[in-house]
Amino acid sequence: MADRTNPSSYTQQRPIYNSTTTVPRSNTTTTSHPLSSLLRQLLQSQSPNYSGQLFGLLAFFISGGILLLLTGVTVTASVLGLIALLPVIIITSPIWIPLFILVTGFLSLAGFLFATGAFVTWLYRYFKGMHPIGSDQVDYARSRIHDTAAHVKDYAGGYFHGTLKDAAPGA
Repeated sequence: MADRTNPSSYTQQRPIYNSTTTVPRSNTTTTSHPLSSLLRQLLQSQSPNYSGQLFGLLAFFISGGILLLLTGVTVTASVLGLIALLPVIIITSPIWIPLFILVTGFLSLAGFLFATGAFVTWLYRYFKGMHPIGSDQVDYARSRIHDTAAHVKDYAGGYFHGTLKDAAPGA
C-alpha cells in the first residue's frame, strides 16, 4: 500500500505583505465569529455534492423573501393610495365614466377598422397571386378540406349505392 502522510501536517505558505518572508499557515483555521464557524460546520457536515444545492436553496429563500416583502409593500401602497384617492374618484365619477365609455368605443372602432383593412388587404393580395404571409397555410387547409370532402363523397356514394341494391334486389 502506498505511504500516506497525515493531512493535518500539510502547511500552506502565505506571504507577509511588504516583506519577502512567508509564514507557514496550517489547513486548520480557527475563526472567532460563531456564525462563520456554524456555517462552515454545516457545509462540512454535508457531502460535497450537496453544498451547491444548499447555497441554491439559501439563495432561493432569500430572493423569495425579498420578493414577498416587495409584494407586501406594493399591495399596501396600492390600498393606501386607493383609500386616499377614493373621494376624488367618487366626486369626479360623472366625468370619468362617460370619458371611459368614449375612449373605449373609439379604441374599439379604430381596432376593428384596422383589422378590417388588414384583412381586405390580405385578401386582395391573396387573390392577385402575390402570396401574402400565411397563404401557403390557407392553400394547405383548402386542399385538406377538398380531399376530406372527396373521401366522404366516395365513401357515402359507395354506401348509398350498396343500400340501394339491398333495398331493390330485383332492380
